[in-house]
Amino acid sequence: MSDIPESPPASANGAAVAPPVEVRHRGLITLSIMLATIMQVLDTTIANVALPSMTGDLGASQDTINWVLTSYIVSSAIMTPVTGWLADRIGKRELFLVSILGFVATSIACGLAWSLPSMVMFRLLQGVFGAAIVPLSQTFLLDINPREKAGQAMAMWGAGIMVGPIIGPTLGGWLTESYNWRWVFLINLPVGVLAILGCLAFLPRVPRRQRSFDLTGFALLSLAIGSLQLMLDRGGEVDWFSAAEIWLYLFVCVSGFWMFVVHILMKEHPFLDPRMFRDRNFRIGLIFIFVVGIILLASLALLPPMLSRILGYPVITTGWVMAPRGVGTMISMLLVGRLVRKVDPRVLVLAGLSLTALSLWEMTGFSPQMDSWPVIRSGIVQGLGLGLVFVPLSTIAFATLEPRFRADATSLFSLVRNIGSSIGISLVTVALARNVQINHAELGAFIQPFNPILAQVSPGALSGDRAALQMVDGLVNVQAAMVSYVNDFYLMMWVSLAAMPLALILRRPARG
Repeated sequence: MSDIPESPPASANGAAVAPPVEVRHRGLITLSIMLATIMQVLDTTIANVALPSMTGDLGASQDTINWVLTSYIVSSAIMTPVTGWLADRIGKRELFLVSILGFVATSIACGLAWSLPSMVMFRLLQGVFGAAIVPLSQTFLLDINPREKAGQAMAMWGAGIMVGPIIGPTLGGWLTESYNWRWVFLINLPVGVLAILGCLAFLPRVPRRQRSFDLTGFALLSLAIGSLQLMLDRGGEVDWFSAAEIWLYLFVCVSGFWMFVVHILMKEHPFLDPRMFRDRNFRIGLIFIFVVGIILLASLALLPPMLSRILGYPVITTGWVMAPRGVGTMISMLLVGRLVRKVDPRVLVLAGLSLTALSLWEMTGFSPQMDSWPVIRSGIVQGLGLGLVFVPLSTIAFATLEPRFRADATSLFSLVRNIGSSIGISLVTVALARNVQINHAELGAFIQPFNPILAQVSPGALSGDRAALQMVDGLVNVQAAMVSYVNDFYLMMWVSLAAMPLALILRRPARG
């Protein structure tokens, strides 16, 4: 087993160069790292479809069962920023192994949970252990690969990050229907064991670096992130800002972030070194990954209920219809890993955003009468587009960043992506709920005796027949929901287009 240097030297322009020590078993290291990464990313969406089955077994209500998701999201978000300090303190390899082992152990505990409080506690611990897996996997792949292969390494990493949430609902639905919801968590055992064995055998050691722990900075950032996640999760249940609870979360979030920024600018050794934000590519990369987080998981949150509610697809069929999105992502990942060495990454980012916007524009043409082909076609195009954005972005964001900031930067990168996903899901969910009410009222205004179309659709409705009126109301509900989904797709399309000018601000890294 070979060691890798903690901080490879930087070039004259500040870009990281290839590690001077040749790392053995690079392929096996990558395989082990990606097994752990995919296992962790899958758990962000795989449990969603199992919630109805858990409700009865755990004695939970429709409202309280959502804490199974919230506990994981909040604990993971709070622990992600501390990854860099822990990696320096106890070692990257040691932290990665402890994270995988703890994640597998808590996954088994979730699969054996006997009540809602026990499930929430185990999910909270699962989020604590899983928080470091994704940022550390990105750090290791950047460390063990020379600079000219960074694009291919990020393609491999990005494939796991982006395909995991896509196949999660499909796999979760199949396991729940074919076996039991407990297998949604127990499936992590064989994958985790393989990842642990591979990392024990091949993962290189990295020298530790002594860093004092900024407890005040960590507490302020944790308070802000936790309040934000609670606000986004609880908002829909309590009608957002009509509840004092949400105003309290907002106040704590804004205050926490404000005091955290002031603190790190004033402290000599802060929790996150503000000097990393001097790198323009990294700053713009954070904005971009925020947008990618919004588009990726927001569209995934919209499509399954749309396919189920409007087109009547069962869970398994919904999963198969959405699977080609992952195929498109895999294709673009394979291509862009090589293209990023030959083509200006900024061009690839622009091309990816253009394809993403094109797919969202095509999704604005969805209707209740369509078959599955428009969903499959737009999914493939969107998968291609997001893959073209993700890999060059992950490469260029760290290309000119000093290697000593890498662990902190990758954890911040993952955190911003997750926050973008949470905000995106909340945004489209709120817009959907309100647009459904507005559209229902507008369409319902046309249901009156003087409308000749009503007589053609349901003659019995004119005479006040209850069954006929219920049928007409059902048609209005479907159309109102479809128009609301289309409005959300328009919103995400404009978000994609608005992000395109940022690509022009990125600085192209020097060729390796």
